[in-house]
Amino acid sequence: MKVKTIASGSKANCTIVLCEDTNLIIDMGISYLTLKKSLEENSLSFQDFSGILITHCHTDHIKGLASLIKKTNLNVYIPEAMYDSLKEYVPYPKCIFVDDEFTINDVKIELLHTSHDAPSSVGYVIEHNNKSLVYVTDTGYINRKVLAKMVGKDAYIIESNHDEIMLMDGPYPRYLKERIISDKGHLSNNTTASYLKKIVGKNTKNIILAHLSETNNTPDKAIEAIEQVGLDKNINIIIAYQREESPMIEI
Repeated sequence: MKVKTIASGSKANCTIVLCEDTNLIIDMGISYLTLKKSLEENSLSFQDFSGILITHCHTDHIKGLASLIKKTNLNVYIPEAMYDSLKEYVPYPKCIFVDDEFTINDVKIELLHTSHDAPSSVGYVIEHNNKSLVYVTDTGYINRKVLAKMVGKDAYIIESNHDEIMLMDGPYPRYLKERIISDKGHLSNNTTASYLKKIVGKNTKNIILAHLSETNNTPDKAIEAIEQVGLDKNINIIIAYQREESPMIEI
């Protein structure tokens, strides 16, 4: 299994997961042409992909979805409760409605129900050939039942959205600050670090910190929060950027 973030942040999000014969796109907040160019640079095409996973309906995760669906044969895998928020972007026949556990070819996927101000928001545990990836962004907190499903995986892509002090001292209006720090908002650096301390295991080799705010965070602050909880120093900590693709990570 391999994973690469194409874009990650408050403006646009898109990630690709490669599992031999089954390749997946997670979120489509970038343009069709941007993703097409990126795939070509990685010797890939849309014909190499088996489907699209969507975390929720906010524009930074779906603004390129309608174009992608129109120009390819790809289907969107979503919980049925999410469809009403996506029906302007995805024709009904292009949706495959999934349960909390499902498979796409030989890839096993489990939904992680997140807490965000968008209908039926989810993250994912993706498993293939005894390797496992957790993908969780855009959530105000992670409850115990969901956190238990995230324990001991090989790799994590997890939101580290803001530094609390930068956010509260920053330029955002009060209502927006309150939204971000609420249970329906986003994870702070310190909260993410505390979750990771509870869930990383002996098999964990890579952590990608995602969805960083360009206004209320810095890569250094995100990494510092992780360092302070004392994770194994052999774990590779990577920052996912808004305008820069990550390396292709082998899981």
